[in-house]
Amino acid sequence: MHAQTIGRRGGPEKDPESDRLPERADVAVIGAGLIGLSVAWRLARAGLAVAVIERGRAGDGASLAATGMLAAAAEHEPGGEVLSPFCLESQRLWHPFRDELEAESGLAIDYRREGTLVIALGRDEVERLRFRHELQRREGLRVEWLSGPAIRAREPGLRPTVTAGLFCPDDHQVDPARVMAALRRALRAAGGRLVESCTVTALTREGGRVTGVETSSGVLRAGTVVLASGAWAGEGGLVPDLALPVRPLKGQSMALQMTPRSGGLAHVVWTEQVHMAPKGDGSLIVGATVEETGFDPHLTAGGLYALLEGARRALPGVEEMRVVGVWSGFRPTSDDDAPILGEALPGLVLAAGHHRNGYLLAPVTAEAVAALILRGETLPVAAPFGLARFAARSLEHTPPSETP
Repeated sequence: MHAQTIGRRGGPEKDPESDRLPERADVAVIGAGLIGLSVAWRLARAGLAVAVIERGRAGDGASLAATGMLAAAAEHEPGGEVLSPFCLESQRLWHPFRDELEAESGLAIDYRREGTLVIALGRDEVERLRFRHELQRREGLRVEWLSGPAIRAREPGLRPTVTAGLFCPDDHQVDPARVMAALRRALRAAGGRLVESCTVTALTREGGRVTGVETSSGVLRAGTVVLASGAWAGEGGLVPDLALPVRPLKGQSMALQMTPRSGGLAHVVWTEQVHMAPKGDGSLIVGATVEETGFDPHLTAGGLYALLEGARRALPGVEEMRVVGVWSGFRPTSDDDAPILGEALPGLVLAAGHHRNGYLLAPVTAEAVAALILRGETLPVAAPFGLARFAARSLEHTPPSETP
């Protein structure tokens, strides 16, 4: 099941010459979303024979439904102290990642560096924003407090009721459709294969080691299998002995068309209800709802109304903008909202559970998985995100047994 779309901002369609499943590969990657393709491209560039297997079209699920924000500061929340160094390292890696991706694919990804504004409307929101700012300052994040007039000087289209805000200069953005198209082309340029409309039905094992995958198109033997199937990683059919704590968290989003009459935005703008991201093609992405509905892709009147009302509350010009697309997607969310990385079984590596930070974390995830596969090394910044942490927490909360 894939995300539902109406007039969706397009990404790469299924290639009519989609690669055939090879018999052997050094690495088989399950899932052709942002994380799977980033990992595969990094490994193919290192000289490994890599095959990416996708049940549908590359990018279905979350990657083409996302907004493309690289928001280490704006996304920082209470309890995010462990994740923050991982986010900041990936934010640092995004510049070389962008340069190499654009050079090797020949495609621009609309990397925009205007920064992100987090705004407050009304006194209650100001107090909550001050609390967030204090958390960011304690974490050493580069964030500037702005008054309402200073915010509106940067974004004149915002309502006068915007009373304060934060400016996050290092929180940039990319266009997901362009990134996915570039990754697809760069992977093939590096010698990697992308096999679409091919479902992985089982892992093959020999002597306790994962040795490849069984698919609807045949068997692929591989030295290492990487599970990067997004929200589907926790489905349990492939590795029932792991019980991965990953679930889909549905989000509905829409694209509006900015015009000279409607005005628009130059920065990504966050409110307590929505975020709004201007893109190079003149569209304004408004997202995203947060819904625990399983894999139900349907768009709802309530969800779309919440997006429009949340945007209109801050930016009245949205009333003049044409709706050019609405869609839903599934964030791959772990039980602690942090990624799950590392070797889970001999021959099986996990790259899952990136929640709403997939675009931000793609470069560092690719580096971490490559370090593990190429050198057997766990990067220190990735060490806290192994699967074993969930078992350890479960034991911590298990009450002692009573002695009769």
